[in-house]
Amino acid sequence: MSEKKNSPYCSCLYFAANALGRLLTGLADQEFRTTGLAPSLAFVVMNVNRQPGIQPSQLSELMKLTPSTVSRLVEKLEHQGYLRREVTGRTTQVHATEKGLALQPQLQAAWRSLYARYSELIGVEAAKMLTQQSYTAIQALEEAE
Repeated sequence: MSEKKNSPYCSCLYFAANALGRLLTGLADQEFRTTGLAPSLAFVVMNVNRQPGIQPSQLSELMKLTPSTVSRLVEKLEHQGYLRREVTGRTTQVHATEKGLALQPQLQAAWRSLYARYSELIGVEAAKMLTQQSYTAIQALEEAE
């Protein structure tokens, strides 16, 4: 049996956050596979279902994504028939189609399953604490920009 060695970068937040992100992305890909959508697309649909008529700039802020990334995701989901955009003057609103609304129970189930899976792997309290600490760090880093 071989021992696992710690990376020389294990005390670097940048390294640790990216490694954790890759591992969580793998888990999320597995859990959301049942929906037919990648996790990033699934979270866009869930947000639009929760806030009909949301503007892309609001989605961008809510999801911590660049406006160009949100535009690309919304365009892809529109092409797949899950969302539709309405332009009124200079304002664009995003709405779910019937197909997008019908997928919501599956999306919620995948999200719950993802939470259950990583909570089981690292522990419920550790998952809660890590999530809270991560979000606090995100807010502090955003304020510094």
